This record gives sequence, structure tokens and C-alpha cells, in this order.
Amino acid sequence: MTTRVSFALLIAFLVSVSAAQESPAPTPSAPAEESPALSIPPEGSPTPSPVPEQTPSVPPGRSVRISFVPPPLEGTISLGIYDNTGKLVRVLHQEAKLNEFAIGADALVTQWDGKNDEDEDLPAGKYHAHGYLVGPLKVDDLGQASAAAIENNAARTAKVRLVPNPLRNDKRSIVDIGIGFDSDGSYLKTSDELPLVTVSETPNLIRAGIAKKSENAVGVWQDDGTTVHQFRVSNVDKMMAFDCGEFELK
Repeated sequence: MTTRVSFALLIAFLVSVSAAQESPAPTPSAPAEESPALSIPPEGSPTPSPVPEQTPSVPPGRSVRISFVPPPLEGTISLGIYDNTGKLVRVLHQEAKLNEFAIGADALVTQWDGKNDEDEDLPAGKYHAHGYLVGPLKVDDLGQASAAAIENNAARTAKVRLVPNPLRNDKRSIVDIGIGFDSDGSYLKTSDELPLVTVSETPNLIRAGIAKKSENAVGVWQDDGTTVHQFRVSNVDKMMAFDCGEFELK
């Protein structure tokens, strides 16, 4: 990673995001014998020691440390592991919050156990990780639609222009997003199958489609075999891409 951000700046960013995500209702203090997973003091207090990184119980050499500086945008993180052909082999995090990661020297840290999504050990070699920080998207339920709507209007993907990530000094990139579904419902995904955000929790879907409605909105259709349902997802341009670099699995 060529860009280095100081630990103090990272803490300040996490503080601001954490404050925005917290409920205003007061919460009781944790019991004395318990300690929170991540405790960040208010601005001006001494900088705390980093949270110890938790290494999964895996065979020696199969645990890979992955670190990245989160883009300066409030939202959730989806992060995937890719092989040297660019194929997604593991969804490491899906709609994860910042406090689900450990804090390293100057970045957020996670671990990969060298397995794919089927819990199978992957062969040794070069892999890389990248992902997206997804802002607060808005999902509107537009009710039932005709079967012709999904056949005539929906496509496999829609192009979305992302917010530039200032930490990468990159241009405003474009990503193809589609609609996927499983037993838990439907979700927006990248064209390489990385899930980004949940659209609905409707089970037993048999097909789905997507269509671009404007620069920051897409239409989504989904069919459970009896009813076609339509949604509008807005603010889809409020996403930033980030890269974790290449690493070697032994």
C-alpha cells in the first residue's frame, strides 16, 4: 500500500463514524469483568493501544493478515479474496461494520484462514483482496409488478459511478452491479459476485433483475414463482472502492 495514514487520523475517523452509528439512548456500563471489543476515547484523550489482533485457530502458515485503510465514508464494508485470475474465492466480510475489525498500526486488520466459501483449503499461491465501503442506501418497496416488467425492463447489471476514494488518488471509477439472491433474500452485488447490500429478505426467489433508473438509483425486480415484486434502490453511487494489495498463501 503506497498511501500511509497516521494512526491518529484513523482513530479520529473511526470516532466520527462510531458516533454517527450509535443510538442516542444511553446504555449501561459494561460489568467490571467485561471489556468492550473496541474502546475509543474522545478527542484530546491519550491515544489507546491498538486492539490485539485475533488470529483464527488454523494450521501454521495458513492464516493471512489483511490490512487496509477504510475510505472516509460512513457505511458498511464488503471485502472479498480473489485468486490470480481475478476470480472471487471467498467473501471475507459482507455488510460488516467498522467495529468488526481490529485496529493495526495504521489501518484496520482482519484475518483469512486460506479457505474458500465452501470451507475448503485453497492451494498455495498469490491472492489479493479488495472491497467496497457502501454508504446509507435507501430501499423503497414499490409493490407488485407484472411478469412483463422483469422480462422487458430488467438486465443482468447496471453501471454505477462510485465516489472517488481520496486515499487512493484515483479517478471516479465505474462498477457494474447486479442483483443476486439466496435462501435469505436478495442483495446488490458486483459483477464478480461480491455481495454489497441487502435489498429484501424474501425467501425462495427463482429469478431477479436490475435496471438503471438514474445516476444514483436502480430498479430491482424479484420473482418467487407466484409474485413479481419491485424495489427502487437509491444512493447507489455512495460507495467507495478500496484495495488491500497482494499477498501469498503458503
